[in-house]
Amino acid sequence: MTSVDPRARHWWYWPVRIAALLVLIAGALLIWQWRSLSMQAELGARYTARVACSCRYVEGRSLQSCETDNEPGTEIVSMRDDPANKRMFASVPLLAEAAAEKRGDFGCVLLTPEELDAVD
Repeated sequence: MTSVDPRARHWWYWPVRIAALLVLIAGALLIWQWRSLSMQAELGARYTARVACSCRYVEGRSLQSCETDNEPGTEIVSMRDDPANKRMFASVPLLAEAAAEKRGDFGCVLLTPEELDAVD
């Protein structure tokens, strides 16, 4: 009768444990930094919406031209145009959304959370 080494049957055991540990560490870091990440995402969305609105409706440039004005680090922020209401929306997926609209001689103004909820 041949004996089989029990370690040979479970060669995958240690890599799975290491992968699980790495996932737990990554999850803990995400939870620990969540408030900071969400605040940075909100800041990036608000900044992008305001700058894009000014570019589009005060300067009169095209949306493609305005996308080149994004600051380094705001690549994840996506923009959406609402020409009928002269509004620009900016969002970071799953974290933040902001909008700015041109209001007469005031230029572009960020919408409050209540105004943003009413728009959606």
